[in-house]
Amino acid sequence: MSTPGTAEAGGATGTGGGGRAEPDPRVLAVWSPDWPVTAAARAAHVPADRPAAVLHANRVLACSATARRHGVRRGLRRREAQARCPELVVLAPDPGRDARLFEPVAAAVEALAPGVEVVRPGLLVLPARGPVGWFGGERAAVERLIDQVALHAGTECQIGVADGMFAAALAARRGRGVPPGRSAEFLAPLEVAELDRDPDVDRAALVDLLRRLGLRSLGAFASLSESDVASRFGADAVAAHRLARGLDPRPPARRLPPEELSAAVELDPPVDRVDAAAFAARALATRLHTALAGHGLACTRLGVHARTESGEELLRVWRCAEPLTPSGTVDRVRWQLDSWLGRGGSGTLVALRLTPEDTVVAGALQRGLWGDVGEGDERAGRALVRVQALLGPEAVLTAVPAGGRDPGERVRLVPWGDERVVEDTAIPARPGPVAPARDGATGAPGHAEQVTPEPPGRRPPADPPATWPGRLPAPSPATVPPDPVPVRLLAADGAEVCPAAPDLLDGVPRRVAGGGPDREVTGWAGPWPVHTRWWAPDGPGPAVRLQVVLADGTALLLVHRGGRWEVTGVYD
Repeated sequence: MSTPGTAEAGGATGTGGGGRAEPDPRVLAVWSPDWPVTAAARAAHVPADRPAAVLHANRVLACSATARRHGVRRGLRRREAQARCPELVVLAPDPGRDARLFEPVAAAVEALAPGVEVVRPGLLVLPARGPVGWFGGERAAVERLIDQVALHAGTECQIGVADGMFAAALAARRGRGVPPGRSAEFLAPLEVAELDRDPDVDRAALVDLLRRLGLRSLGAFASLSESDVASRFGADAVAAHRLARGLDPRPPARRLPPEELSAAVELDPPVDRVDAAAFAARALATRLHTALAGHGLACTRLGVHARTESGEELLRVWRCAEPLTPSGTVDRVRWQLDSWLGRGGSGTLVALRLTPEDTVVAGALQRGLWGDVGEGDERAGRALVRVQALLGPEAVLTAVPAGGRDPGERVRLVPWGDERVVEDTAIPARPGPVAPARDGATGAPGHAEQVTPEPPGRRPPADPPATWPGRLPAPSPATVPPDPVPVRLLAADGAEVCPAAPDLLDGVPRRVAGGGPDREVTGWAGPWPVHTRWWAPDGPGPAVRLQVVLADGTALLLVHRGGRWEVTGVYD
């Protein structure tokens, strides 16, 4: 019996010269709602009508539809979730279990359409051309696949079809198809929080920043120019911006990986235990990533091949939003082997091979300080060690984010090679409550409690960092002088403007004098009081922050402390 869409498997056919033809833009996404809690409930034999939730670090990662009807939501703390639903069944997270139980879903889809790629347990994608052409239309293909998954995997799923994987995944969550060429139109009204759906890519800070800038929809974010996004937000925001526009996260500059990059091993004696197979996979992953680094490449789609003692060939492709690391590769191989060895009837494994199905130039993913990711990093590291040997360990320092309220306090310099520990973990001990700063009406820097809520569905850290009351929230100044620059803030009549109260000026700022010629002030926001280390005799004392915009478009962060104004940051 022929398999539908064989000619289009993988969405592309080879071309001469070692390249690839452009893949068909239509993508079909199969999404199983609430898969972590569905898999956990099945493993624990929890009835489908019981409210259940998967919790990690006392927060809800996923919950069933029954639990949501009782008011349980992702991101809730355990105590609040159980208060809303006392009969809630609490389950533990297990990525390996989720992947193992998702394998029947992938196998059921693959029985009708090749080219299946697992994005993560609960979501898989495949080229739409094959099943759509075989079954006579998108609607017929979707209905057939839904019935196939329900019959052979015993689970419900939703399917979406659109141009591009991101749009198809969001369409699957809504159970709809997007007409060709209208993915950007479909994405435009959706919330920017949709950019933070992938658990492997943390865009919570970007989403929070976009919301505070007034860009609350994907369409509003997509309306920005790509050059402005790249210069203001960074490399990951460029990828998110392409998603919001309905494009692939990276331009189509993929290369066909050389054949020698595949890493394979013959398992002698044959392996029938997951731990033994995973041990072999660890060595394979190291070899694979060493070869990729030598070619300046990074893998974004990994093919896991295995051959059983009975001659059965097994293959599964995993797709990742970010380049795979050796540990990430081992995790996915272990999950896949657990699925194959645990489903029964496959026999023992006699061979294992890892193949980078898609690669990109490593430096194209993120332009770091030293250029491409790979052997260049190692050469730079060796050079820095030699400099330290000549000049001492304190001669080479790297910047590490740290806790603090002002821009100059939020970066700590550590010697190269020392542990880069992020110290935004605690507020310095102090007696009694902190004197609260008054909340500004504009939401600009300086409120007493600028706390970013944790996005729903993301796994929180075991020990989340504490907030710094009165800290300066993002965006941070682009330039922070090593020593504050004293200036004078003048009114129209030349009188100096000073704080008449912690949240009130005694005049209207019109000019900034000092550090060069006087500059005209065209706009200002604030002031916001700052109280730091008020209990310490040698503390800096109370201060007032003020933001001013100059006629040339530059913005300054001014701080009034000790009877004078100082420039502590410059915004581009």
